[in-house]
Amino acid sequence: MDDSKYSPPSLASSTTLVKEDPPQRKFRLTLLLYINHTLLLILLAAILIDSILNIIEQLAPSLYHLPSQQTQIGCNGHPSLCHRSYSNITQIATHGSPFVGILPMDNQNLHVPAQLDAGIRFLQAQTHLDRQGALTLCHTECGMKDAGSVADYLSTIVTWLVVHPHEVVTLLLTNGDHVSVDYFAAAFSASGAAEITYVPFRNHTATNLNTWPTLAELISAEKRLVAFVDANANTSVPYILDEWAYFWETPFDVTDPSFSSCAIDRPEGLRSGKNAAVAKQRMYIANHFLDTSVLGMVVPDRRDAGRTNAEGEGVGGLAAQVGRCRGAHGRAPKGVLVDYFEKGNAFVVQDGINGV
Repeated sequence: MDDSKYSPPSLASSTTLVKEDPPQRKFRLTLLLYINHTLLLILLAAILIDSILNIIEQLAPSLYHLPSQQTQIGCNGHPSLCHRSYSNITQIATHGSPFVGILPMDNQNLHVPAQLDAGIRFLQAQTHLDRQGALTLCHTECGMKDAGSVADYLSTIVTWLVVHPHEVVTLLLTNGDHVSVDYFAAAFSASGAAEITYVPFRNHTATNLNTWPTLAELISAEKRLVAFVDANANTSVPYILDEWAYFWETPFDVTDPSFSSCAIDRPEGLRSGKNAAVAKQRMYIANHFLDTSVLGMVVPDRRDAGRTNAEGEGVGGLAAQVGRCRGAHGRAPKGVLVDYFEKGNAFVVQDGINGV
């Protein structure tokens, strides 16, 4: 072998041998993108299939057996409630009331007018700003679930209340983006809700649970919507009340079907027995909506809603948790938040607590 004619490959030439050509790199990236999209489609398909199975099992029957419309007698359907303090009446509340449908993130099967017709008098909804900066009913974020504007939602409630002059409705709005209360005031004004929303009477103080008016007094004053927001309430808008000045809540987003805790979860300042005297002068909300994990995503448990909302005293049922909380705090909750309210016997539980 003639060594003079041989030279080893340089480092530069070696690197060139393993470098990926631009077409190859483009192909590899395209392939990875395709694989990721395929996995995402498989995940979405699995969630959709699970939703369809749930609908076949749970939703379809409800379309033929909707809760009957409550007769307009007395106050909120019962004469005995007319002269009872607002704070001393327990109400089943629809968690995520505007998020209606068959998708995993939906919390209800029936739209708001049907909820009200069935007897719901406490509505809860989550709000965010959409891409145009409008206050909108969005589940977690507007890209996930957009149920329309807050103003339109309020218009629906106002329209229903006009037709039902002896009913008082409670509304709890969560301020997901912590925007100014002025956004809410604009929606209330545009919908006509501001005119019928309760402004605390002169003798009503947040620090005294017994100063709440009766339902008859609210009806007589034509202030039949009682509204709360969980962030940035301000006395400049006196009809939108600060949730945490009037309420505390039990733990939420529960995945334990026994609902074993009735502890004060929010506001944090009232946890672990702190300011017990203050807590006693506030109403409270029992969160009784069950979540479950589907392919690693936490979603409302539609399949077991009938058991979750049951009137029996079985572990995890609605009556069981309310009884547990009543025993722990010496009084029943003002609101009991549930998903898929028409499943189970929520109104039987409500009427039993109220003694009607």
